[in-house]
Amino acid sequence: QYQLVESGGGLVQPGGSLRLSCAASGFTLDYYAIGWFRQAPGKEREGVSCISSSGGSIKYADSVKGRFTISRDNAKNTVYLQMNSLKPEDTAVYYCNAKRRGFVDYWGQGTQVTVSS
Repeated sequence: QYQLVESGGGLVQPGGSLRLSCAASGFTLDYYAIGWFRQAPGKEREGVSCISSSGGSIKYADSVKGRFTISRDNAKNTVYLQMNSLKPEDTAVYYCNAKRRGFVDYWGQGTQVTVSS
């Protein structure tokens, strides 16, 4: 069964850090670009960051630049999102997406991140 599984979410105080993981099973992430998205209550899903299959191209939403870092470890078949200096507005369900031209996209089930004092 092909699936992506996110983990690492939780409750953190403003200014704190979390590291999200996106692990693939049933297929290899080597040839997939990976994106992290988030959706807050009552809002549309938005892109947070993405990384190319080689890791050579990385992009961030303006709202997270300088605070979030995306990385991938193909040997572990996992992509990470290190989130520092978290703000209450970062509260959302975070999803990862695997995309490869000519192949079906995969989405994880999401992991909740709550930033609150």
